[in-house]
Amino acid sequence: MISYRQPGVVLTDRRFTVPLDHSDPGGEQIEVYGREAVATSRAGEELPWLVYLEGGPGFGARRFVGTEAWLGRALRDYRVLLLDQRGTGWSTPANRQTLPLRGGPREQADYLAHFRSDSIVRDCELIRPQLTGGAPWTVLGQSFGGFCAVRYLSSAPEGLAAVMITGGLPSLDAHADDVYRAAYPRIERKVAAHYARYPQDVERARAIAAHLAEHRPESAGHRLTPEGFQSLGIMLGSGSGSHQLHYLLENAFVRTPGGTELSDAFQEAIRTAASFAGHPLYAVLHEAIYGQGERPTAWAAERVRAEFPQFDAATALAGDGPVLFTGETIHPWHFDVDPALRPLRETAELLAQRTDWPALYDPERLAANEVPVAAAVYHDDMYVDTEESLRTAAAIRGLRTWVTNEYEHDGVRAGGPRVLDRLLALVRDEA
Repeated sequence: MISYRQPGVVLTDRRFTVPLDHSDPGGEQIEVYGREAVATSRAGEELPWLVYLEGGPGFGARRFVGTEAWLGRALRDYRVLLLDQRGTGWSTPANRQTLPLRGGPREQADYLAHFRSDSIVRDCELIRPQLTGGAPWTVLGQSFGGFCAVRYLSSAPEGLAAVMITGGLPSLDAHADDVYRAAYPRIERKVAAHYARYPQDVERARAIAAHLAEHRPESAGHRLTPEGFQSLGIMLGSGSGSHQLHYLLENAFVRTPGGTELSDAFQEAIRTAASFAGHPLYAVLHEAIYGQGERPTAWAAERVRAEFPQFDAATALAGDGPVLFTGETIHPWHFDVDPALRPLRETAELLAQRTDWPALYDPERLAANEVPVAAAVYHDDMYVDTEESLRTAAAIRGLRTWVTNEYEHDGVRAGGPRVLDRLLALVRDEA
C-alpha cells in the first residue's frame, strides 16, 4: 500500500483481488482498486467505514482534491473508501484497448455480463471484511451507485450499517423500454426550460444541426452528426448544465475566407463532451443495468425514440420547430461515430440481445429491510424518474426520503456537505 497526503487528508491506494464470476470463486480473478481517505487529524483513530459508489455505469470514483465537496463532511465521521467499480478507473479497466485480450465480441460480451451491480456488490462484500474486520459499513451511492446500494440491500444487508442514496433509486421491475418511455418527456421538459432561459439558442441549435447534416465533419476521428450534437442534452440534467450548454453554443461559428464554418474550438468541445473514451462502459452497459429476465433490452432508447418524433433532427430542420436535445440515452449510432466505441459495436449488440439476465432486486427482502436508509430524490430529475424513485422508496421498509427541487441530479456534488448532512440526519433519525 502507498499512502500520501493532500490538504487535510491522508490517502492510501488499496488493491483487492476478486473473482470475475462470483459463482466460480476459484476461477479467473480480477483486481479492484479503492482509494482510502481519512482526515489528517484522525488518521490514527479507529473509525467506521463509508464506501462511496459512483454514478454511471462506467465511471471510476471521483478524484477529489483534498476535502472538497461532500468528502470533507464525511471525513468528520468516517474513514472513506472511494471505490473504482470493476472495469473503471484502476479496477481492471475495460475498454477498446483491453477487451480484445478476452477474444472476440462473444467473449467480450460474456465477460462484461459480470460488470453489473450484482457483481459490484459481491466485490464490496469481499473487500469489506478486509477493511472493517467484519463490521458492517455505510454505503453512499450516487445515481447508478444508488442502484448498486439497492442491490446491496436486496442481497447482503448484513454488511450494511446504513445506506445513503442520492438521485439513485431504481425501479425494481421496469424494463428498459419503460425507463426510456418515461425519460423522453422529462428530457423534453429540460430542453424547453433551457430554450425559455436562452431563447437565442433555438436558432443557434438549428444552424449547428443543419451545418452538421450537410457537412458531417470529423474531429480526431469522431464523426460529428446532428444526432451526436443532440446528445449534448445530457448536460441539462446537472445544476449548471444549461448554462454550460449555452456557453458552448454561443461561439459555434467563425467567419473564414471560405465562408462561415464551425470553429475548431467548438468542434473540439463537441468531441470532448460527446466522447466515451474516458467511460466506455457507460455506453456499452447502459441498458444492461436494467436487464432482468429473458426479455432483451434490444436498444430500448433507440426503439422508444420512434414514439417521440419531435426528437428527430431531420424532421425539425424540415419544418420550423426547435431541434430537441437528447440525453441519458445510448443508441447504435454511438458505436459508429465514436472511435472509442467503434471496435465494441458487435459486443454491444450481443449484450443488447442477451436474454439471461438474473434478477437484481428482491422485493420481499426490501419490504422486510432493517437497515437505516435515506435517499435524496430530486424533483424532475432528468436521469432517474422521480415517480419510480418514490415507488421504490415506498417498497423499502423504513427508507426515509428527502424530496427537493434545490438541486439537480448532481446534488451531492453541487450541495456537498449540506446534502450529506441531511442524509446523515435521516439515517440517524435526527431529522
